[in-house]
Amino acid sequence: MKKPDLNKIKKLAKDFLYGKPHGERRLGDLYEPKTGLYKHREWRGVKDTFYYFNNIWLYNYGMMVADIMKYGGLITFAKGVWRYRWVGQSYLPVMHWFDRGLEGVRGEALRASAWHYRAMVNQTIDQFMRMFKADQNIGGSKDLYDRTIAHDETVWGGVFYPYRDQLDDIPLQMIPYFVTCHVNNHTVLNYIDATQALGLPGDPCPMCQAECGLMILDDEPDYYPAFITTNEACDASVATSVIQDWMINKPLYAMPQPMQFDDPLVQEHCAKEIEGAFRFIEEQMGVEFHWSELVKHLEEQNELQRFEWEKWDVAANTPYYPITGTAQALYRIYQSQRGNRKIWHDTDKRVRKILEKCVEQKIETFPMTRHRVIAWSCAPLYYSHWCTWAYNCWGLNCVINMDSLMFDMTIRTDNYDDMLLDMARYHEWAPMRRMAVGGMQHIFELWENMEKFHCDMVMMYDQLQCKGMQGVHGLFEDEFRARDIHAIWMPHSLPDKRTVSRAEIRQIINDYMFTVMQEEPLDPSLLEFDDGEGW
Repeated sequence: MKKPDLNKIKKLAKDFLYGKPHGERRLGDLYEPKTGLYKHREWRGVKDTFYYFNNIWLYNYGMMVADIMKYGGLITFAKGVWRYRWVGQSYLPVMHWFDRGLEGVRGEALRASAWHYRAMVNQTIDQFMRMFKADQNIGGSKDLYDRTIAHDETVWGGVFYPYRDQLDDIPLQMIPYFVTCHVNNHTVLNYIDATQALGLPGDPCPMCQAECGLMILDDEPDYYPAFITTNEACDASVATSVIQDWMINKPLYAMPQPMQFDDPLVQEHCAKEIEGAFRFIEEQMGVEFHWSELVKHLEEQNELQRFEWEKWDVAANTPYYPITGTAQALYRIYQSQRGNRKIWHDTDKRVRKILEKCVEQKIETFPMTRHRVIAWSCAPLYYSHWCTWAYNCWGLNCVINMDSLMFDMTIRTDNYDDMLLDMARYHEWAPMRRMAVGGMQHIFELWENMEKFHCDMVMMYDQLQCKGMQGVHGLFEDEFRARDIHAIWMPHSLPDKRTVSRAEIRQIINDYMFTVMQEEPLDPSLLEFDDGEGW
């Protein structure tokens, strides 16, 4: 009788207890063909698997139901699902969004990253339930309607801080457009097609096309009596505002922010635009400017920013940073645009404990890191989780993203004039505005941030329909060569996956790593797979 192989038994027991080590996981074998969905759950070892099942899957499903009940109830939610197609398309697969963003992640990085996702889901539900409760299309409350103001998703929530005790501000496109295509890359395609079906050209930014399509197909809730727009971040978005003004047919205030904003005179102009927004809000909504409310929210927001700097310091100078590139970037954009909310403070308290534990105990959260990567320019919304795949497959650790660095400031609250100038600058530093169209000195902040975060590689997003960044493509190429920097160009079309698929993006990275870096993958099963029909 053949004796049992004790080494093999020990290896199986160790894999059961702790999960297979990185080079043996073969995560690509988990996928159903063409979908990117799992045949079965990933085994991460006893502790992390049970944590994922109990504290991420079950907890978040329970909290999603709790949030719906807290913010309006099942009947209101059911009305919204029945009326607006984007709700079911993005709400039902939301846990698969967690799966993709946390694939292969273990230990403290799994815990810290999951809390960021939880906060974003909470605020998504908060926003669409407020929309539905006030939505006149489905018999919503007229009183709530009169106390809710809408704005472009890129109008910073801080503009409404003086009135937070009297009304709520809900961005018009963030939930139907921005969140949905991160969760489910199919959601916005019909909106883009609807805009082009009117005869509008297909070459402007697809973000703006999708936002227009929501209006054309009547897939926006009617929850507000007045609307504030901005020119984020290009002429195409100005055209979007024109179409929105025509189709909404409600009082609208356009708050254009300058692209070249370093001139002090421009700062004064920008501050006056914000004061104009204040007057518009007061006139249209019948509310009063409350200085104490503004100061309270600005100081709480400054507290969030100070913790963000602490996180950046750990990310830049240690291997103990426990947050994935995807969770870090999305949470930062969400937090900055949504403005000060209690959930961000609750999340930061939880993450701080995890962060301090990692630093004190010197826990290397991404131990298979081969290259520290900085991602620059505007990211593909339909494939934000490429960071997770790149780490699992190649050991490319996306340490920081350009959009995360936008709002790199606190705001003075000791006097009105300085506060207003700081608010103006903060709004000028919105996603895509500062480092994508804010002038060469801001576009080339890449170099100092590469040095600050000790990155040896750039993932250079190449938004094919962004005329601004396309115009400086050659300048970046010259700089990469002169500085001897490894940069991978990632072509994409923001929310439209049909222009460049996720599989094509992965192949571009694979080709670079094989031919230029001459490296072998950590997990060959992730090199090539078809997820074209998946969420």
